[in-house]
Amino acid sequence: MKAPRPIFASETTAAKLLDMKPGEFRSLVEAGHLPRGREIAPGMVRWSVDEMQQIASGQAVNGMGGVQW
Repeated sequence: MKAPRPIFASETTAAKLLDMKPGEFRSLVEAGHLPRGREIAPGMVRWSVDEMQQIASGQAVNGMGGVQW
């Protein structure tokens, strides 16, 4: 049986998904360059794995749909 694919990631895992150190990731989140995590339970903040993949692939860019690369 295949392991389940995570839908949310901790700050450390989200940083790893973007090949960053947690401190680098946190700085980019605090500066508004990356989205804030969602509090899915009191005190438990997680980032959407799908959203991290869209950021990494460039699909999360708004207003660039007509650009041909």
